[in-house]
Amino acid sequence: MAERTSAPGTTQQHAVDWLRAAIVSGDLRPGDRIGQEEVAERIGVSLIPVREALRVLESEGQVRYLPRRGYFVTELRVEDLVEIFELRQLLESRAARRAAELLDDELVDRMAEAARECTIAGEAGDVAAELAANRRLHLGLFEAAGEPHTMRLIRLLWEATEAYRALYYNEPVHRRAADAAHRRILAAARRRDADALVAELDAHRSGGLESLRDILMSSTD
Repeated sequence: MAERTSAPGTTQQHAVDWLRAAIVSGDLRPGDRIGQEEVAERIGVSLIPVREALRVLESEGQVRYLPRRGYFVTELRVEDLVEIFELRQLLESRAARRAAELLDDELVDRMAEAARECTIAGEAGDVAAELAANRRLHLGLFEAAGEPHTMRLIRLLWEATEAYRALYYNEPVHRRAADAAHRRILAAARRRDADALVAELDAHRSGGLESLRDILMSSTD
């Protein structure tokens, strides 16, 4: 198989993007083994960028490596999700309070557009597009705080649970709940009400965790 020619880093990023999309879409589910040769063949690259991409995803917690067995999509216990969501609560509340002081109308409008795109994607059943819009809404808010170290940790925690966020958005009832939560978050952001903003984010996060707990518990019955 001929290796495509590209600028340094391009094939690795292509492999990272493909693997992330496969995890989000459910083509690769939590616990699945990732065949490196199969991935390389499917996306038309050599094994080297696939291995590099898997190391990137391992550093984010999306995959894990088992000696002599290979890479697997990370499979989280309910206890792991609880820990991650509690850490998110601490970091995101800090970022949201800071962001509320710095929000301008242009940023809130971008958040509203992301919420609208999230709804449209959900109605079309496009989970990948829905997750991408959801990220733009939430991470756009937190980035407004201008705290790069806090933001780096928030992103790391988000990446670690992306496969589980996809499970959540696969259910229409959860999509509707998220849309309603987004409207309340936007209303608080437009008022620049830090207390309300944090409260709505906390409620949205807690609701998501409870839904994921139910999904994971039902899958083991």
